[in-house]
Amino acid sequence: MARRSSISSLTSSLTSSFTRAYQRNVRALTKAALKAGKKAAIKTGKRAVSEVQRAAVKQLKPPPGKGDWLAGMALGPGGARRYHLFRPSDLDLAPGEKLPLMVMLHGCGQTGRDFAAITRMNALATRHRFLVLYPEQDRLHHPQGCWNWYETRSGKSAAEAATLMAAVDQVCVLYAADRARVAVAGLSAGAGMAALLATHYPARFRAVVMHSGVAPGAARSSATALGAMRGRHVPPMPVTAVGKAMGAAAAMTTLPPLLILHGDRDVVVSSSNAGSAAAVWAAATGAVPAASRRLQRGRRHPMRVTDFKLRGKTSVTLCEIAGLGHAWSGGAARLAFSDPAGPDATRMAWAFAARQFARA
Repeated sequence: MARRSSISSLTSSLTSSFTRAYQRNVRALTKAALKAGKKAAIKTGKRAVSEVQRAAVKQLKPPPGKGDWLAGMALGPGGARRYHLFRPSDLDLAPGEKLPLMVMLHGCGQTGRDFAAITRMNALATRHRFLVLYPEQDRLHHPQGCWNWYETRSGKSAAEAATLMAAVDQVCVLYAADRARVAVAGLSAGAGMAALLATHYPARFRAVVMHSGVAPGAARSSATALGAMRGRHVPPMPVTAVGKAMGAAAAMTTLPPLLILHGDRDVVVSSSNAGSAAAVWAAATGAVPAASRRLQRGRRHPMRVTDFKLRGKTSVTLCEIAGLGHAWSGGAARLAFSDPAGPDATRMAWAFAARQFARA
Protein backbone atom coordinates (compact mmCIF):
# COMPACT_ATOMS: atom_id res chain seq x y z
CA MET A 1 0.00 0.00 0.00
CA ALA A 2 2.81 2.36 0.86
CA ARG A 3 4.43 1.72 -2.50
CA ARG A 4 1.15 2.29 -4.38
CA SER A 5 0.60 5.51 -2.45
CA SER A 6 4.14 6.60 -3.28
CA ILE A 7 3.60 5.92 -7.01
CA SER A 8 0.25 7.70 -6.93
CA SER A 9 1.83 10.67 -5.22
CA LEU A 10 4.66 10.74 -7.77
CA THR A 11 2.18 10.51 -10.68
CA SER A 12 0.10 13.33 -9.23
CA SER A 13 3.20 15.46 -8.80
CA LEU A 14 4.33 14.83 -12.37
CA THR A 15 0.82 15.56 -13.72
CA SER A 16 0.75 18.86 -11.83
CA SER A 17 4.18 19.75 -13.22
CA PHE A 18 3.09 18.95 -16.76
CA THR A 19 -0.15 20.88 -16.27
CA ARG A 20 1.69 23.91 -14.97
CA ALA A 21 4.20 23.69 -17.84
CA TYR A 22 1.39 23.30 -20.39
CA GLN A 23 -0.46 26.30 -18.94
CA ARG A 24 2.74 28.37 -19.02
CA ASN A 25 3.25 27.42 -22.66
CA VAL A 26 -0.37 28.25 -23.51
CA ARG A 27 -0.06 31.63 -21.82
CA ALA A 28 3.22 32.30 -23.60
CA LEU A 29 1.79 31.27 -26.94
CA THR A 30 -1.36 33.35 -26.36
CA LYS A 31 0.70 36.34 -25.37
CA ALA A 32 2.92 35.91 -28.43
CA ALA A 33 -0.12 35.49 -30.70
CA LEU A 34 -1.78 38.58 -29.26
CA LYS A 35 1.43 40.56 -29.65
CA ALA A 36 1.84 39.36 -33.25
CA GLY A 37 -1.83 40.10 -33.98
CA LYS A 38 -1.48 43.55 -32.52
CA LYS A 39 1.60 44.20 -34.66
CA ALA A 40 -0.21 42.86 -37.74
CA ALA A 41 -3.24 45.02 -37.01
CA ILE A 42 -1.06 48.06 -36.54
CA LYS A 43 0.80 47.24 -39.75
CA THR A 44 -2.48 46.69 -41.64
CA GLY A 45 -3.92 49.87 -40.19
CA LYS A 46 -0.81 51.81 -41.12
CA ARG A 47 -0.94 50.35 -44.63
CA ALA A 48 -4.62 51.30 -44.98
CA VAL A 49 -3.93 54.80 -43.68
CA SER A 50 -0.95 55.03 -46.00
CA GLU A 51 -3.09 54.03 -49.00
CA VAL A 52 -5.74 56.61 -48.08
CA GLN A 53 -3.04 59.24 -47.65
CA ARG A 54 -1.52 58.37 -51.03
CA ALA A 55 -4.95 58.61 -52.67
CA ALA A 56 -5.56 61.97 -51.00
CA VAL A 57 -2.15 63.27 -52.06
CA LYS A 58 -2.79 62.09 -55.61
CA GLN A 59 -6.07 63.99 -55.78
CA LEU A 60 -4.45 67.13 -54.44
CA LYS A 61 -1.60 66.82 -56.91
CA PRO A 62 -2.25 68.91 -60.02
CA PRO A 63 -2.89 66.97 -63.24
CA PRO A 64 -0.27 67.22 -65.99
CA GLY A 65 0.16 70.66 -67.53
CA LYS A 66 1.30 74.14 -66.58
CA GLY A 67 -1.09 76.23 -64.56
CA ASP A 68 -2.72 76.61 -61.15
CA TRP A 69 -4.84 73.78 -59.69
CA LEU A 70 -6.94 75.73 -57.20
CA ALA A 71 -9.07 73.96 -54.59
CA GLY A 72 -12.42 75.28 -53.41
CA MET A 73 -15.74 74.30 -51.93
CA ALA A 74 -19.27 75.43 -52.70
CA LEU A 75 -22.31 75.27 -50.41
CA GLY A 76 -25.84 74.99 -51.68
CA PRO A 77 -29.21 73.27 -51.24
CA GLY A 78 -27.62 69.91 -52.08
CA GLY A 79 -24.92 70.30 -49.43
CA ALA A 80 -21.22 70.97 -49.90
CA ARG A 81 -19.20 70.01 -52.97
CA ARG A 82 -15.47 70.31 -53.51
CA TYR A 83 -14.06 71.57 -56.77
CA HIS A 84 -10.80 72.39 -58.49
CA LEU A 85 -10.27 75.23 -60.90
CA PHE A 86 -7.58 75.10 -63.54
CA ARG A 87 -6.14 78.53 -64.32
CA PRO A 88 -3.47 78.76 -67.03
CA SER A 89 -0.20 80.29 -65.92
CA ASP A 90 1.13 83.61 -67.26
CA LEU A 91 -2.31 84.91 -68.24
CA ASP A 92 -1.38 88.58 -67.96
CA LEU A 93 -4.99 89.77 -67.95
CA ALA A 94 -5.82 93.24 -69.17
CA PRO A 95 -7.66 95.53 -66.70
CA GLY A 96 -11.24 94.31 -66.39
CA GLU A 97 -10.66 91.31 -68.66
CA LYS A 98 -12.68 88.18 -67.92
CA LEU A 99 -12.10 84.69 -69.27
CA PRO A 100 -14.49 82.04 -70.63
CA LEU A 101 -15.30 79.17 -68.28
CA MET A 102 -15.70 75.50 -69.18
CA VAL A 103 -17.42 73.41 -66.49
CA MET A 104 -16.37 69.73 -66.67
CA LEU A 105 -18.53 67.11 -64.90
CA HIS A 106 -16.90 63.71 -64.40
CA GLY A 107 -18.62 60.33 -64.70
CA CYS A 108 -19.27 57.66 -62.06
CA GLY A 109 -16.19 56.30 -60.36
CA GLN A 110 -14.14 59.33 -61.34
CA THR A 111 -12.83 62.46 -59.68
CA GLY A 112 -12.30 65.90 -61.11
CA ARG A 113 -8.58 65.19 -61.40
CA ASP A 114 -9.28 61.93 -63.24
CA PHE A 115 -11.47 63.78 -65.71
CA ALA A 116 -8.84 66.45 -66.23
CA ALA A 117 -6.22 63.77 -66.95
CA ILE A 118 -8.46 61.86 -69.36
CA THR A 119 -9.78 64.83 -71.35
CA ARG A 120 -6.60 66.97 -71.27
CA MET A 121 -8.88 70.00 -71.40
CA ASN A 122 -6.28 71.97 -69.42
CA ALA A 123 -3.87 71.91 -72.37
CA LEU A 124 -6.51 73.57 -74.54
CA ALA A 125 -7.27 76.05 -71.77
CA THR A 126 -3.64 77.11 -71.75
CA ARG A 127 -3.59 77.47 -75.52
CA HIS A 128 -6.88 79.35 -75.83
CA ARG A 129 -6.92 81.24 -72.52
CA PHE A 130 -9.95 79.99 -70.62
CA LEU A 131 -10.68 78.61 -67.16
CA VAL A 132 -11.80 75.04 -66.41
CA LEU A 133 -13.93 74.14 -63.40
CA TYR A 134 -13.97 70.54 -62.16
CA PRO A 135 -16.66 70.00 -59.50
CA GLU A 136 -16.44 66.73 -57.61
CA GLN A 137 -19.23 64.54 -56.31
CA ASP A 138 -19.09 63.70 -52.61
CA ARG A 139 -19.03 59.95 -51.92
CA LEU A 140 -21.27 60.53 -48.89
CA HIS A 141 -23.94 61.78 -51.27
CA HIS A 142 -23.33 59.00 -53.79
CA PRO A 143 -21.06 56.01 -53.00
CA GLN A 144 -20.06 55.56 -56.66
CA GLY A 145 -19.40 59.25 -57.17
CA CYS A 146 -22.24 59.72 -59.69
CA TRP A 147 -23.96 63.05 -60.20
CA ASN A 148 -27.67 62.84 -59.37
CA TRP A 149 -29.28 63.61 -62.74
CA TYR A 150 -32.28 61.33 -62.23
CA GLU A 151 -34.04 62.21 -58.92
CA THR A 152 -36.17 64.94 -60.51
CA ARG A 153 -39.40 63.83 -58.84
CA SER A 154 -38.02 64.13 -55.29
CA GLY A 155 -36.14 67.35 -56.03
CA LYS A 156 -32.74 65.93 -55.06
CA SER A 157 -31.31 66.47 -58.54
CA ALA A 158 -32.48 70.09 -58.55
CA ALA A 159 -30.82 70.66 -55.17
CA GLU A 160 -27.54 69.23 -56.45
CA ALA A 161 -27.78 71.35 -59.60
CA ALA A 162 -28.24 74.44 -57.44
CA THR A 163 -25.10 73.54 -55.49
CA LEU A 164 -23.14 73.22 -58.72
CA MET A 165 -24.40 76.63 -59.78
CA ALA A 166 -23.10 77.98 -56.47
CA ALA A 167 -19.66 76.69 -57.50
CA VAL A 168 -19.96 78.43 -60.87
CA ASP A 169 -21.00 81.68 -59.21
CA GLN A 170 -18.13 81.44 -56.73
CA VAL A 171 -15.59 81.01 -59.51
CA CYS A 172 -17.06 83.93 -61.45
CA VAL A 173 -16.65 86.18 -58.42
CA LEU A 174 -13.21 85.00 -57.28
CA TYR A 175 -11.35 84.24 -60.51
CA ALA A 176 -12.50 86.68 -63.18
CA ALA A 177 -14.64 84.18 -65.09
CA ASP A 178 -17.02 85.72 -67.61
CA ARG A 179 -20.62 84.95 -66.64
CA ALA A 180 -21.68 85.56 -70.25
CA ARG A 181 -19.32 82.85 -71.57
CA VAL A 182 -19.90 79.66 -69.60
CA ALA A 183 -20.24 76.20 -71.13
CA VAL A 184 -20.79 72.84 -69.43
CA ALA A 185 -19.66 69.38 -70.56
CA GLY A 186 -20.03 65.99 -68.93
CA LEU A 187 -19.40 62.28 -69.37
CA SER A 188 -22.05 59.66 -68.53
CA ALA A 189 -23.70 60.79 -65.25
CA GLY A 190 -21.88 64.09 -65.75
CA ALA A 191 -23.58 64.40 -69.15
CA GLY A 192 -26.97 63.90 -67.54
CA MET A 193 -26.18 66.58 -64.98
CA ALA A 194 -24.91 68.93 -67.70
CA ALA A 195 -28.26 68.67 -69.49
CA LEU A 196 -30.10 69.14 -66.19
CA LEU A 197 -28.13 72.31 -65.42
CA ALA A 198 -28.90 73.70 -68.87
CA THR A 199 -32.63 73.03 -68.56
CA HIS A 200 -32.83 74.54 -65.07
CA TYR A 201 -30.54 77.48 -65.81
CA PRO A 202 -30.74 77.93 -69.61
CA ALA A 203 -29.72 81.58 -69.55
CA ARG A 204 -26.49 80.79 -67.67
CA PHE A 205 -24.89 78.53 -70.29
CA ARG A 206 -23.89 79.31 -73.85
CA ALA A 207 -23.28 75.67 -74.80
CA VAL A 208 -23.83 72.15 -73.47
CA VAL A 209 -21.89 68.97 -74.30
CA MET A 210 -23.31 65.53 -73.48
CA HIS A 211 -20.87 62.64 -73.91
CA SER A 212 -22.36 59.14 -73.44
CA GLY A 213 -25.26 60.42 -71.36
CA VAL A 214 -28.93 59.59 -70.82
CA ALA A 215 -31.53 61.56 -72.77
CA PRO A 216 -33.05 64.50 -70.81
CA GLY A 217 -36.34 63.59 -69.16
CA ALA A 218 -35.76 59.84 -69.45
CA ALA A 219 -35.76 59.21 -65.67
CA ARG A 220 -37.47 60.85 -62.73
CA SER A 221 -36.26 58.56 -59.93
CA SER A 222 -33.59 56.02 -59.07
CA ALA A 223 -36.09 53.28 -59.94
CA THR A 224 -36.32 54.47 -63.56
CA ALA A 225 -32.66 55.49 -64.00
CA LEU A 226 -31.38 52.02 -64.92
CA GLY A 227 -34.09 51.56 -67.54
CA ALA A 228 -33.26 54.98 -68.94
CA MET A 229 -29.60 54.01 -69.24
CA ARG A 230 -30.73 51.02 -71.29
CA GLY A 231 -32.64 53.28 -73.64
CA ARG A 232 -36.12 52.98 -72.19
CA HIS A 233 -38.64 55.63 -71.12
CA VAL A 234 -37.84 57.97 -74.01
CA PRO A 235 -40.75 57.77 -76.45
CA PRO A 236 -41.14 60.65 -78.92
CA MET A 237 -42.61 63.57 -76.99
CA PRO A 238 -44.69 66.48 -78.29
CA VAL A 239 -43.22 69.95 -77.87
CA THR A 240 -45.74 70.83 -75.16
CA ALA A 241 -44.55 67.91 -73.01
CA VAL A 242 -40.82 68.45 -73.43
CA GLY A 243 -40.47 71.34 -71.00
CA LYS A 244 -42.19 69.42 -68.22
CA ALA A 245 -40.20 66.24 -68.88
CA MET A 246 -36.90 68.12 -68.81
CA GLY A 247 -37.79 70.33 -65.86
CA ALA A 248 -36.96 73.51 -67.79
CA ALA A 249 -37.18 76.67 -65.70
CA ALA A 250 -37.54 79.08 -68.59
CA ALA A 251 -39.08 79.22 -72.05
CA MET A 252 -38.11 76.16 -74.08
CA THR A 253 -36.67 78.19 -76.95
CA THR A 254 -33.99 79.63 -74.65
CA LEU A 255 -32.17 76.30 -74.34
CA PRO A 256 -28.47 76.67 -75.28
CA PRO A 257 -27.03 74.73 -78.25
CA LEU A 258 -26.25 71.09 -77.49
CA LEU A 259 -23.42 68.85 -78.73
CA ILE A 260 -24.02 65.12 -78.28
CA LEU A 261 -21.27 62.49 -78.59
CA HIS A 262 -21.98 58.79 -78.13
CA GLY A 263 -20.35 55.52 -79.15
CA ASP A 264 -22.32 52.78 -80.88
CA ARG A 265 -20.58 50.12 -78.74
CA ASP A 266 -21.54 51.65 -75.40
CA VAL A 267 -22.78 48.85 -73.14
CA VAL A 268 -23.29 51.08 -70.08
CA VAL A 269 -25.55 53.77 -71.55
CA SER A 270 -27.44 52.67 -74.65
CA SER A 271 -26.46 54.60 -77.77
CA SER A 272 -30.18 55.08 -78.48
CA ASN A 273 -30.04 57.82 -75.84
CA ALA A 274 -28.03 59.97 -78.26
CA GLY A 275 -30.80 60.11 -80.85
CA SER A 276 -33.43 60.54 -78.14
CA ALA A 277 -31.52 63.44 -76.56
CA ALA A 278 -31.21 65.13 -79.95
CA ALA A 279 -34.92 64.64 -80.66
CA VAL A 280 -35.95 66.03 -77.26
CA TRP A 281 -33.69 69.09 -77.54
CA ALA A 282 -34.69 69.71 -81.15
CA ALA A 283 -38.38 69.46 -80.28
CA ALA A 284 -37.88 71.95 -77.45
CA THR A 285 -36.20 74.46 -79.76
CA GLY A 286 -38.19 73.79 -82.92
CA ALA A 287 -35.11 72.65 -84.85
CA VAL A 288 -35.22 70.13 -87.72
CA PRO A 289 -32.48 67.71 -88.84
CA ALA A 290 -30.29 68.41 -91.85
CA ALA A 291 -28.69 65.66 -93.94
CA SER A 292 -26.20 63.52 -92.01
CA ARG A 293 -22.55 63.40 -93.04
CA ARG A 294 -19.76 60.92 -92.34
CA LEU A 295 -16.48 62.23 -90.97
CA GLN A 296 -13.20 60.51 -90.19
CA ARG A 297 -9.76 61.87 -89.41
CA GLY A 298 -6.89 59.54 -90.20
CA ARG A 299 -7.35 56.18 -88.53
CA ARG A 300 -9.60 57.44 -85.76
CA HIS A 301 -13.09 56.00 -85.37
CA PRO A 302 -15.46 57.44 -87.99
CA MET A 303 -18.60 59.26 -86.93
CA ARG A 304 -21.94 60.25 -88.39
CA VAL A 305 -22.79 63.90 -87.75
CA THR A 306 -26.29 65.36 -87.91
CA ASP A 307 -27.12 69.03 -87.30
CA PHE A 308 -30.56 70.14 -86.16
CA LYS A 309 -31.23 73.71 -87.23
CA LEU A 310 -33.80 76.46 -86.87
CA ARG A 311 -33.64 79.33 -89.36
CA GLY A 312 -30.05 78.46 -90.24
CA LYS A 313 -28.88 78.34 -86.62
CA THR A 314 -27.70 75.02 -85.16
CA SER A 315 -29.51 73.98 -81.98
CA VAL A 316 -28.19 70.41 -81.77
CA THR A 317 -25.20 68.58 -83.24
CA LEU A 318 -25.37 64.80 -82.92
CA CYS A 319 -22.14 62.81 -83.34
CA GLU A 320 -22.58 59.03 -83.41
CA ILE A 321 -19.13 57.45 -83.17
CA ALA A 322 -18.51 54.00 -84.63
CA GLY A 323 -16.54 51.53 -82.52
CA LEU A 324 -16.55 53.66 -79.36
CA GLY A 325 -17.58 52.18 -76.02
CA HIS A 326 -18.40 53.96 -72.77
CA ALA A 327 -15.36 56.22 -72.85
CA TRP A 328 -14.24 59.78 -73.57
CA SER A 329 -13.49 59.84 -77.29
CA GLY A 330 -9.88 60.69 -78.11
CA GLY A 331 -8.91 60.72 -74.44
CA ALA A 332 -5.54 59.96 -72.88
CA ALA A 333 -4.16 56.45 -73.36
CA ARG A 334 -4.10 53.77 -70.65
CA LEU A 335 -6.73 55.45 -68.48
CA ALA A 336 -10.17 54.16 -67.53
CA PHE A 337 -13.17 55.46 -69.49
CA SER A 338 -10.89 56.82 -72.20
CA ASP A 339 -10.43 55.76 -75.83
CA PRO A 340 -7.55 57.45 -77.66
CA ALA A 341 -8.68 55.91 -80.97
CA GLY A 342 -11.83 58.04 -81.12
CA PRO A 343 -12.19 61.54 -82.60
CA ASP A 344 -10.95 64.22 -80.22
CA ALA A 345 -13.99 65.03 -78.09
CA THR A 346 -12.04 67.63 -76.10
CA ARG A 347 -11.27 69.71 -79.18
CA MET A 348 -14.80 69.24 -80.46
CA ALA A 349 -16.31 70.36 -77.14
CA TRP A 350 -14.15 73.49 -76.95
CA ALA A 351 -14.68 74.37 -80.63
CA PHE A 352 -18.44 74.02 -80.16
CA ALA A 353 -18.40 76.23 -77.05
CA ALA A 354 -16.08 78.79 -78.66
CA ARG A 355 -18.49 79.26 -81.56
CA GLN A 356 -21.27 80.07 -79.14
CA PHE A 357 -19.01 82.40 -77.13
CA ALA A 358 -18.23 84.31 -80.31
CA ARG A 359 -21.94 85.08 -80.65
CA ALA A 360 -22.21 86.35 -77.07
